This record gives sequence, C-alpha cells and structure tokens, in this order.
Amino acid sequence: MNSVEVTLALGSSEKPDSSKNHKSSGLATIAAIATPLGRGGVGVIRLSGARAYDIACQLTGKTVFVPRMASFCRFYQEDGTTIDEGLVLYFKGPHSFTGEDVIELQGHGGMILQNQLLARVFELGAKQASAGEFSYRAFDNDKLDLVQAEAIADAIDATSAAAASSAIRSLSGEFSQKINELLEQLIHLRLHVEAAIDFPDEEDVDFLSDGVIQTNLENTQHKIQQVLSTAKQGQLLRDGIHVVLAGRPNAGKSSLLNRLAGQERAIVTDVAGTTRDTLQETVVLNGLTLHLTDTAGLRETEDTVERIGIERARTAITQADMLMMVYDVTRDLEEESTPLQLAEQLFGKLPEAKRLLIIANKSDLLNGLSDEDAMSASQIEIKNRGYEQVNVSCETGAGIDTLVEALCAKVGFHPPENSLIARTRHLDALRRTADYLAEAHEQLTVFQAGELVAESLRQAQQSLAEITGEFSADDLLGKIFGSFCIGK
Repeated sequence: MNSVEVTLALGSSEKPDSSKNHKSSGLATIAAIATPLGRGGVGVIRLSGARAYDIACQLTGKTVFVPRMASFCRFYQEDGTTIDEGLVLYFKGPHSFTGEDVIELQGHGGMILQNQLLARVFELGAKQASAGEFSYRAFDNDKLDLVQAEAIADAIDATSAAAASSAIRSLSGEFSQKINELLEQLIHLRLHVEAAIDFPDEEDVDFLSDGVIQTNLENTQHKIQQVLSTAKQGQLLRDGIHVVLAGRPNAGKSSLLNRLAGQERAIVTDVAGTTRDTLQETVVLNGLTLHLTDTAGLRETEDTVERIGIERARTAITQADMLMMVYDVTRDLEEESTPLQLAEQLFGKLPEAKRLLIIANKSDLLNGLSDEDAMSASQIEIKNRGYEQVNVSCETGAGIDTLVEALCAKVGFHPPENSLIARTRHLDALRRTADYLAEAHEQLTVFQAGELVAESLRQAQQSLAEITGEFSADDLLGKIFGSFCIGK
C-alpha cells in the first residue's frame, strides 16, 4: 500500500519500546471517539497505551509508523474487508499528550463508520476510555498539572471568547506558574523559620525578630491576595452567575428576559399569569455569562397550574446567585409602599443587598411630577440601606445598558485582559492559604512562637499545592476528570 506522509514535527522512527517506564504502564490500552458523533467531514478515534501501536498495525496491515508523521491507510475488518480509509498519526511516548504511545485514526465523520472502526479497535484489544481518562493519564504521567487538565475542559465548555482565551492561558501554564512561584516563596519562608527553631542559641542572628521573615511573609500574603482577586474574576468568567427574574405578574420579567437575550424567548401578553413555568436562557453581556431564569409572577392564586409555577419560582429564587426584582412603576407600589417593602412581601424576607438588584420597569410611562418625586424618595431609601435600583423600559430599551453595568459591578466582574480561568476549588484553596498565612503572621508578630509559625506555613503550603494537584485526594480527582468529555 502506498503511503503519503506529511511531516508534522521532528521525531524518531523507532518502534515503541514496551519497557518504557510510565506511571500508567501496565494499564489497559484505551480508545474512544474524540470528535462529536454525527455527520461530518472527519472523525477521529484516539488510542493510548502500550498496545496502541500494535493495534494500529493490525488494523491497517502496516508494520511501521513514523512518530509525528501522518500515514494514509485503509482500516480493515478481520476478514480483510475495508471499514474506511484515512490518516494514522503516531505519537511515541513519553512525547505525547498522555505520556504513553498514542495513535489517532482520522477517518470520515459519521456515526456508522466511526462506531464500526471503534468496534474493530476493541476487537484488537483496546477498551473503552472513560470520561476524562486521556487527560487523567496525562496528569498521572506529569504531562499536565491539575490546573492545566481542568483548563482543557474549561476551554471546551467556554461560553464566551474571554472565557476561552482565559482557559487557554491557564492551559499554557500561566496560572500554574503563579501558584508555583508562591509555593517557592512559602518553602523559602519555612526554611527560615525551621532554621530559627533548629538553631535557637545562635547569637549572630535572631531569625524570628530580625524582621526578614515578617517582611517576606507579608509580601507573600499580598501576592496571595492578588492571585485570589484574579481567580475570582476567572471563576466568574468560567461559571458566570445564575440570575432569577422575579416579581408580580405582568411586571415585565419576560420582556426583560427577551430584551437581554436579544430575541423573543418568552411569551409576553397583557394577561397576568402568562408565564407559568421557569424559563432558562444563557446570554453573555459585557463578557459576563448570565444564566437567566424567568419565573411565574408571585401572587396568591387558585389556579393549580399557576400555583405549581409559583412554587418552582420560589425554588429558583432560593438557588439564585443574584435576584432581579422587577416591578411596574405605574402600579406595583401601593400607597405608602416602597420597593424594599415590596421585596419583603414577595420573598418573605428582604434578601441581602449583595443578592438583590431592584429593576423599576416602565419608567418611560412616568408623567406626573409626584410620581417622579416618589420614585426619587424611594431611591434615596434604597441607597441609604445599601441596595440599588435601576430604572428601565423594556419597551424602548432605555436603561438596559445601565442595568448590565450595575449587575457586573454588583458581582465584582471587571476581568483584566490577562485574566486566568479558575474554579471554586481554586478559590477555596487560596482562601485557606490566606487564612493560614494570617495565622502564621499572628504567631510571629504577637507570640514569637516559631513552632506554630512553621505549622501554619506547612498547612498554607499544602493548601496551595492542592491547586496544581501535588496534594489531591483520589475522590477529588475522580470527580474532576469524570466531568470531562469521553475521548479527552
């Protein structure tokens, strides 16, 4: 069979050495479809493990594949009939994504052909890869740290260009580098403190009181806060926020959802109670991903279906990161009632200011001076109590840009251009690290307790190392990699 070889990168043409020493050596060779199932021009099946090379040889009838070069081949059934034809790429371990021998079979896209080819690979000795197993083997073989492995899934699942760009920066190692630099500083600090403990009778230098350790500790604390601030922005980029639109019937909740989504997603009529169930929509505004939930209007009703919708609305309200209480300025405020009193009536108790943004809808219909004065007075009360109101018109679009800006400001979303993607567990580890450093600072400056300073620094180092996976429980790793795509 003629072979068309396209050089992809430098590499040797040696046949794989089954004796190479990987952490995952001895594990079964795994295989999976790495492209989405469905109709397409190209479909890719990926194999990884000690038998990947031999399986490729049996599948194609070839005896030699050159690393990092593409070979055109036909893929055969056991009886010699052709399944498909395409390219075979061979990556010799440890110079591969997983650190093992990796084979990629590039054939025609389509569920039938891909499944037939995968079934043949299984007949030749491979097993089905589980979700995230390729990435786990890369992590296990020190090809990626845990932050980089997570960034793969985050890049695939990104809901905005900013989130995708941040994930790629984390994948390239920028976030890991920041963490590793902090770890080196912590190790250096621990060395100084341990020296003070081990050599307490040295008269030349008193390590605990000469100011060096305190200065370095405070410098590390400052850098931890900087990374924590960046990570908070990264988490918002990755996860976005869950926002629930709530209010009385016909306040304009569905109209606001449509306005933010830029399309008619929710049915809008003049009939109270039109929305009877929750409706979800994901939008990206000013770089922030909003998972919006429109809800049924909150009121007492005898209608069975509407009552179920209201119950679901109240469930969504309890789970929201942010509540946007929408009210109609022309009718929802009864005499001697304020927006905050309305919120308390609707939600049972007044939500915290950080969770509530008040939306005064139909503000374009205010004509009388008395209405404007009343609105101004209520806004003064809202501001004095730490809340915020935005006046909008869902009909004209007035105030929508201000609303988006207010929402971003309320959740603290202002990502720099060099932001890095982050997860909740990263924030948790950084916060625990900051707490342990605060403990170390107190033990150093107040009590001069070297042993306790050393212990707090040790715990800080361990918490920080959890981010890159140096210290990680097996169940945590299983949860992380189990959320990946099969074939990745």
